[in-house]
Amino acid sequence: MKKTLILVAALPLFLYSPAHAEAIGEVDTVFKLIGPDHKIVVTAYDDPKVEGITCYVSRAKTGGISGALGMAEDKSEASIACRQTGPVNFAKPLPKQEEVFSERASLVFKRLRVVRMVDAKRNTLVYLTYSDRVIEGSPQNSVTAVPVDRATPIPLK
Repeated sequence: MKKTLILVAALPLFLYSPAHAEAIGEVDTVFKLIGPDHKIVVTAYDDPKVEGITCYVSRAKTGGISGALGMAEDKSEASIACRQTGPVNFAKPLPKQEEVFSERASLVFKRLRVVRMVDAKRNTLVYLTYSDRVIEGSPQNSVTAVPVDRATPIPLK
């Protein structure tokens, strides 16, 4: 009964994140005597609606006891670089702007987000990463752009 309850409670967290993060690597930034060190982690996300585009996101991950228990709030700093990693293909038209990745940065209130925007005039996909909280987000952000060959126009909804 308890396992079912936990699974049902956690289901919205799995359904909310449309893309799967693949760990690429990490570096320690601060030694912690008890619990894991503070780190910078790098993850890769393949855009779920654009074949051939991968985004690499680096972000701070809080260690220590609170980090080990999943109770820490990670810092708002993040960086993004998206690149063409294969032939670009669109399964269906894209909205002008949509969130493509989301990952929690604290137990409940803070999320790291990646939004894809389409610059139709330049046939370019623009990706923005930022963090937000239920009450107040952070203005810190990072942006990257992937130009798409003019022979492959980006289909818009």
